[in-house]
Amino acid sequence: MLRNTLKTLMQSFGPSGNEKTVANTIKTLLAGHVDSLHEDALGNIIVEKYGTSDDAKRIMLSAHMDQIGFVVSAIEKEGYLRVQPVGGIDPMLYDSRHVVFENATDGVLSIEPVKTGKPTFANCFVDIGAKNREEAMTRVNLGDMCVVYPDVYDLGEFKVSGPALDNRAACALLVELLLTTEAQKNTIVGVFSTQEEVGIRGATVAAYSIAPDMGVAIDVTGAGDTPEIKLPQLNLGDGPANKFMDRSLIASPMVRDLIFDAAEQAGVKMQREVLPYGGTDGAAIQHSRGGVPAGVVSIPCRYVHTPTEVIDMRDMEGALKVLLKFVDIA
Repeated sequence: MLRNTLKTLMQSFGPSGNEKTVANTIKTLLAGHVDSLHEDALGNIIVEKYGTSDDAKRIMLSAHMDQIGFVVSAIEKEGYLRVQPVGGIDPMLYDSRHVVFENATDGVLSIEPVKTGKPTFANCFVDIGAKNREEAMTRVNLGDMCVVYPDVYDLGEFKVSGPALDNRAACALLVELLLTTEAQKNTIVGVFSTQEEVGIRGATVAAYSIAPDMGVAIDVTGAGDTPEIKLPQLNLGDGPANKFMDRSLIASPMVRDLIFDAAEQAGVKMQREVLPYGGTDGAAIQHSRGGVPAGVVSIPCRYVHTPTEVIDMRDMEGALKVLLKFVDIA
């Protein structure tokens, strides 16, 4: 079930460059359901499900596994940990938040008082309850990463909230697609990519090695349906979005039109997305080798890159129907 798969993946630890726990969860979920599965040098999980047509296209579908997080940059004599961001983070949104390290060490991320201006990451520290540097180093060391504790919960009937919806929402969609589709015309090359939040690095090398005929990134995108937020013009619950443009790519018209065709055939209402910021694995696919036609299917998300992101399961279910149709008609 899509909601259960989503919540399972949201519980997995996986900041950029440290996605192995998420990767192992995905391997377990897909075991016995795909035709091939391997892990490349950057930690991308690449799976194939072969198409039935003699002229089957190789369609790359990419969903990044990594989430934003924090890396320990110094340990002070009092036992406090200084941290730097891994990915795009506004420190003000993370003050007094419960964080957790890969080894299950818990901490509180806090911001020291500043006399003027806004706090920066130079003012952030993590308290793990250690009395001094020596005790802290028995639990955590320089270079270790932490993430916001995975507090995942339902909001009403349709919505889910928690950290790491960016981009475990897309990972859940790709897992469910691979579990569901049977005898589709085209070959699906599913990529669960690494290090998207720090420069779409995993998808860049994966697209080069795969050399797909076309590609679609699956990702969350901003929603403009909360007070005083008007862009992008997307609403939770009104359907998944077909991206026209963001800062990283202009979607290839051929792929964009095929996504709309798939939505129409699947009976799914699709929103049109123009994002004035951000980027996705779609750019890595599009820019690969001599160029690859690429587009993006997006899940509208409130409060992106905060500890309490929110999506609507109706948009997720619609996106799955669109993608199932897309891999058969492209």
